[in-house]
Amino acid sequence: MKNLFTTIFIVCISIAPSMLNAQHSVAREWNELLLTSIRNDFARPTVHARNLFHCSAAMYDAWAIADPVAVPYFLGQSRNGYFIDWKGITIPPGGTEAFQEEAMSFAVYRLLKLRFTGLNAAINLYPLYDAYMAQLGYDITDTSTDYHITNKASSLGNYLAQEIYNFGLLDGSNEANDYGNTSYTPVNDPLVMDLPGNPDIDDLNRWQPLTLDVFIDQSGNVIPGATPDFLSPEWGQVYPFCLSDADKTTYTRDGFDYHVYHDPGLPPEIDTLNGGTASDDYKWAHKLVTKWGSHLDTADQVVWDISPASIGNISSYPTTVAGMKNFYDEDNGGDNSPGHSMNPITSAPYPAQNCLRGDYARVLAEFWADGPDSETPPGHWFTILNYVNDHPQFVKKFEGTGNVINDLEWDVKSYFMMGGAMHDAAITAWGCKGWYDYIRPVSSLRAMAELGQSSDPTANSYHIGGIPLDTGYVELIETGDPLAGFQDFFVGKIKFKTWRGPGYITDPAVDMAGVDWIISDYWFPYQRPTFVTPPFAGYVSGHSTFSRAAAEVMTLLTGDAFFPGGMGEFVCPKNEFLVFEEGPSDTVRLQWATYYDASDQCSLSRIWGGIHPPVDDIPGRLMGIEVGIDAFNCAKDYFTGAICEGTLHVDENPIPNTLYEADQAVYSTGTVISGNSTIFQAGNFIQLDPGFTVDQGGVFTTQLIGCN
Repeated sequence: MKNLFTTIFIVCISIAPSMLNAQHSVAREWNELLLTSIRNDFARPTVHARNLFHCSAAMYDAWAIADPVAVPYFLGQSRNGYFIDWKGITIPPGGTEAFQEEAMSFAVYRLLKLRFTGLNAAINLYPLYDAYMAQLGYDITDTSTDYHITNKASSLGNYLAQEIYNFGLLDGSNEANDYGNTSYTPVNDPLVMDLPGNPDIDDLNRWQPLTLDVFIDQSGNVIPGATPDFLSPEWGQVYPFCLSDADKTTYTRDGFDYHVYHDPGLPPEIDTLNGGTASDDYKWAHKLVTKWGSHLDTADQVVWDISPASIGNISSYPTTVAGMKNFYDEDNGGDNSPGHSMNPITSAPYPAQNCLRGDYARVLAEFWADGPDSETPPGHWFTILNYVNDHPQFVKKFEGTGNVINDLEWDVKSYFMMGGAMHDAAITAWGCKGWYDYIRPVSSLRAMAELGQSSDPTANSYHIGGIPLDTGYVELIETGDPLAGFQDFFVGKIKFKTWRGPGYITDPAVDMAGVDWIISDYWFPYQRPTFVTPPFAGYVSGHSTFSRAAAEVMTLLTGDAFFPGGMGEFVCPKNEFLVFEEGPSDTVRLQWATYYDASDQCSLSRIWGGIHPPVDDIPGRLMGIEVGIDAFNCAKDYFTGAICEGTLHVDENPIPNTLYEADQAVYSTGTVISGNSTIFQAGNFIQLDPGFTVDQGGVFTTQLIGCN
């Protein structure tokens, strides 16, 4: 079964456009159709973060042109050297919102058809788009883009979609070639999952492709070829929303420039010849993953209170591996979060919710895994945003203050913010993944165990690059061990006490693999055998980056760290929710007091799922903080007209404190020669500050005098 809110939204959108919720705004309905489109496409978090942002920006621009203060993001702007002309349009008196709705509908309708192509889209998605346009009463045969001649909202929407698509062909994503890689090549040969161990890996610090009998991506698509390529290793080259050059470090490998924003530095690497502190940190982090795999069973009868009273409310994150060792509970699972003393909305304590740890860990791993029919991690947070928007106790006040905003304005602004944050999070996380090219646990655990154990030089199978022994979790197979095999064939090899793997599941509806000792050669993450691990490097965790960035946006946008009513909740029904195996053994209610708590829980899920070690997780969270806050503030500047962007007619070497004439409308809170204004219209003169420079396309790279 799908996770709960995925199911809710698929039902809401896919049954028939005529049944869409009439109380939702047009922007909300197009967002739902976009999420449905993502669920029906290949699992490409980077690509879909970009789609979410571009569609949200299209709706925002269609709304902003009628607002007296707001600044469009695309219209009248130069993006990565591509200028989108904007001549203005006259909106009929009294029809502003209808005009905005029609313009954004045509924009998203056209953009969805440009972005989601192929037979699958034509059969499953295009009829939904067409039917919703018909429900709105719009003529989809109207393809004019001459908005300045027709003065029609439909023409403006068509024009905006085509210009965004044209820009997208030049934004560094390589959309014209289906987002394919141009330079990256893996250093390791593939790990063949049907074969034992990992004997042929060359570099235990670098990413390794996987070869499967059949690869089915996280959206349930069978992917041609049994060895998927690294997804988006060059994504750091993509034009961002508000990431700046000050955030960026550029590295070069094989003649290609890898851009890394908010660079976290090198993760701990193993030295299989000499060992050392970094090797010890590497071994600790990756070994913890298989230890947490021992929690994925209810037979141990370990009971936790998983309510906000006991889980959540983390105040800070460690910045070193030594700090991480205190942050995570290595043996028992989870972190050192203290929980919340009370619900600030009800002023009452959060009720305890006792649950078997084996159910909680498995549910967490699958809920956040974004498996079959999912909207991928960035889309996942849009569903959480929509959940909050629909909450009966939620009041739509920007930053929690001022007047209540109508549904259309709220949705347009919140999607623009969230879309910008998710787009920048993808660029940040995948820029890091592409450059550092770090190994995944499925490769590292098998490879270390292949070398042997590194704890006792006097014992069998010693190797300085092997995995440390850990009584009860990582041990040597000895004579008489049930795993010793015929004529003690496996004696001296490493064994793990962990989740036994998909080989112990014939029918997921009734079978549960459970936890027991297994030969390390056959270690599997808690994933489907047709998927195993996402096809890209581990460092940093995309889930951690996306989730923390989104949590920052939600907190700043709503003016409250807490979910409406003081708690968000999703119900995972008994013996229906889990996909990989039977379970949970009882209904599990995932509860979060704050958006940060939800983000932190998402991050932990990837360790229990066998996808990330702690050293992937924490840097992703820290990067997400920067990305989310910056995206919110940047979007807010567009809403208030305080953004400093545009093009100028300038010399190659502009002179500070000299007046220059604007080629077009330039938006700022600065002053013009003729007086104070929030908008510099074409023909006005602008004074440049001493640090002013112009990059390709004439885009401002420093602020104007007086600009916020």
